[in-house]
Amino acid sequence: MQAPKAKKAPKELQIHGDTRIDNYFWLNQREDQEVLDYLNAENDYTKEVLKPTEKLQEDLYEEMVGRIKKDDASVPYRKNGYWYYTRFITEGEYPIYCRKKGDGKLEDAGEEEIVFDVNEMAKDHAYYKLGSFTISENNELCVYSEDTVSRRIYTLYLKNLKTGEKQEMEIPGTTGGATWAADNQTIFYTLKDEKTLRSYKIMSYNILTKEHKVRYVETDDTFNCGVYKSKSQKYIVISSGASITSEYQVIASSQPEDEFKLFQSRIRGLEYGITHYKDRWYIVTNWDAQNFRLMQTDEVRTEREHWQEVIAHREDTLLEGVELFRNHMVVEERSNGQNHIRIINQTTKEEHYMQFESETYDCWSSTNPEFETDILRFGYTSMTTPSSVFDYHLDTKDKTLLKQQEVLGGYDESLYESKRMWATARDGAKVPMSVVYRKQLRGESQKVNGDDVTLSDFAEGEIVQRPTLLYAYGSYGHSLDPYFSSIRLTLLDRGFVYVIAHIRGGEDLGRQWYDDGKLLNKKNTFYDFIDCAEHLITAGITTPQKLYAQGGSAGGLLIGAVINYRPELWKGVIAQVPFVDVVTTMLDDTIPLTTGEYDEWGNPNDKEYYHYIKSYSPYDNIEAKDYPNMLITTGLHDSQVQYWEPAKWLAKLREQKTDENILIMDCNMETGHGGASGRFEALRETAKEFAFLFLLEGINQ
Repeated sequence: MQAPKAKKAPKELQIHGDTRIDNYFWLNQREDQEVLDYLNAENDYTKEVLKPTEKLQEDLYEEMVGRIKKDDASVPYRKNGYWYYTRFITEGEYPIYCRKKGDGKLEDAGEEEIVFDVNEMAKDHAYYKLGSFTISENNELCVYSEDTVSRRIYTLYLKNLKTGEKQEMEIPGTTGGATWAADNQTIFYTLKDEKTLRSYKIMSYNILTKEHKVRYVETDDTFNCGVYKSKSQKYIVISSGASITSEYQVIASSQPEDEFKLFQSRIRGLEYGITHYKDRWYIVTNWDAQNFRLMQTDEVRTEREHWQEVIAHREDTLLEGVELFRNHMVVEERSNGQNHIRIINQTTKEEHYMQFESETYDCWSSTNPEFETDILRFGYTSMTTPSSVFDYHLDTKDKTLLKQQEVLGGYDESLYESKRMWATARDGAKVPMSVVYRKQLRGESQKVNGDDVTLSDFAEGEIVQRPTLLYAYGSYGHSLDPYFSSIRLTLLDRGFVYVIAHIRGGEDLGRQWYDDGKLLNKKNTFYDFIDCAEHLITAGITTPQKLYAQGGSAGGLLIGAVINYRPELWKGVIAQVPFVDVVTTMLDDTIPLTTGEYDEWGNPNDKEYYHYIKSYSPYDNIEAKDYPNMLITTGLHDSQVQYWEPAKWLAKLREQKTDENILIMDCNMETGHGGASGRFEALRETAKEFAFLFLLEGINQ
């Protein structure tokens, strides 16, 4: 079967005296039959190329599903007189959300009430997403949201929890979130712009009078807005934000008709987040504090000049958030590429850090809806430790394991090793990497690259030229913390080393780490990834013939850039929903996300940013040369990265590349940015990606 060849219809794009010719611009017509035919032809070609792996794909899918506990349940948490939890049934693709009435111990609670059985709600849809739900303070009514297209545009509905009946309310075009005022009849929600999908308008709706009111319109098209209720339940809060600027407005939840009061007006570059407790507001802010500091003020005088410092700024520690309790403050921090939980007794001022043994781990404050407690619910995982939920006594430091993710079929943590490695970037920066691998391969022998590999080929704990998958993201200040994945065992048990590169553009080493990987410093993100790859090769862990790269969305941009810079470094790459046509997208302010992204990438209407973005944009820098084997994934209804970006990228690569390596694209015609919606169905996509890697490695079982 011959690879499809997209027609060329040159379109001239001009700005700043520069002309670009885009031969595949026509692919952006989502409803055009010729476009759909082309995408389907690419899917058919991908299926043909991967046909030798069909049985392997099914085996991998069954293997990954086989590790998942089918009838699982979450740890219950207590809120407003009820215990809430989520459970799955063996045959169910979707969760069942439940609650039991009770203020005391869980074992004394009442009968189970099913709030939502998402399996029933999803049964008539190819794609189904229950966005979120929120319950009125009297516990009788619930607003929930649905997306059945995968465009992240949700419709709000109302359910009576006493009768179980759906009420007369349908509000389309929302972000999916809603919040109740204290009167049990007023809800606040956020509308999206129909074209750009920017969240721009806050509304209220009275379920008795059926009246919709506009409460706030965000007129700056670089900002998004949202609405929520404070943890104290005392305030309704409107948030407005761009990448580097914040603004909040508040009203008392008991007075839903009041005008919102500005907390602190927006100042470009001023970021802050607010938490209410008793008679005070706590503010995490970057005001004169690149790595953020903690401030406080009273309920009335909320402007910045009244803020008082609680925790000072530190050059080596990023302050990420706070959680407040009756007698304690829990602070989430990050230093030296690792996150930490700090406990401060508000009465005695004594403090301590929670201690963990692993070199590469992730810990976080979990679901803690109540103030009047000395127990912190937190989560913990490492690259070898399954995700775990604990209760931690803030005074005694006693830690109680409530639940650890169960890996069916048996999982022996001692067989796996994780470690932190540091690569030296070309400008001297030290870039951390989280590495995990199996010390010894399973079975008596294993096919690796067509050769029989026995256990004796790998000394315990040693990594020698193994196939390696290098993963990163590197944008928006998003830190990629090391975590456990039962799915990843499918790679590790076949000899793969898995590496997360904590490259600049994330906030892994503090805010400066983010600033050094954005705007006119964006190329540091790509160079860091390449330098991490070369470190793995120099260290003897892998070779260019066994090295693979993977990234999604903005991480797909990373993949597109590094294969232009150093195509010979990689045997194969997986680019998931990749953002690769950066110039054209950032010049089109009619499509989702563009205007809100200027603080991340720069505005190419500015000549300096235009030329810098153009110099690394993957689509604009394809050349006539050899490229590695490639699997590209996308979704027709993707609202984050439009499907035509990877489609155009594929077409231009196929036209210009000089090698015979695999180049395929899998376009899901029914979903968007997140792929399939079911907990098992999504693993079919993962099985396909793993099968692609194993095909290149010569692993057939």
